[in-house]
Amino acid sequence: FELMSYRLTTDVKPLIWVEAEVVKYRGRVDYVVKAKSQFKNTLFGKDVDIIIPVPSDASSPKFKKSVGTVKYAADLRALVWTIRRFPGGREFLMSASFSLPSIHSEEIEGKPPITVKFEIPHLTSSGLQVRYLKVNDKSGYNAFQWVKYSTKNGDYQMRMQ
Repeated sequence: FELMSYRLTTDVKPLIWVEAEVVKYRGRVDYVVKAKSQFKNTLFGKDVDIIIPVPSDASSPKFKKSVGTVKYAADLRALVWTIRRFPGGREFLMSASFSLPSIHSEEIEGKPPITVKFEIPHLTSSGLQVRYLKVNDKSGYNAFQWVKYSTKNGDYQMRMQ
């Protein structure tokens, strides 16, 4: 069971920092994406999904990546870079190229946000720790005094450059 859960509303240094450079050419758009983990190298991010919006008329995707898998999710109008295990203190690169119709190319309005989803086991981004845990149970059940720390993304978005 979950004994306690909490949310932070203060500014916190992003645990996974993502930068995306978008270059548009006639008939093509290129992305260079850099993802950097900003937590201890003894920890790792688990099931990291980096979702980068692309124009709705983009087609013929081509990807290169240093780690993980990349797929074009047409229903989201985005490319999704998945890194199953993202070690702390590491940086990875991914590049993508899409064809655009030569007649019309939808402009990327403003700078759409990049969404990052992740979990980091054994980490509390706030530094909160349980120092003492006592279980009172009169039924005779032998409970383990154990605490599992885990940090998950909330509404975690970054703007493209």
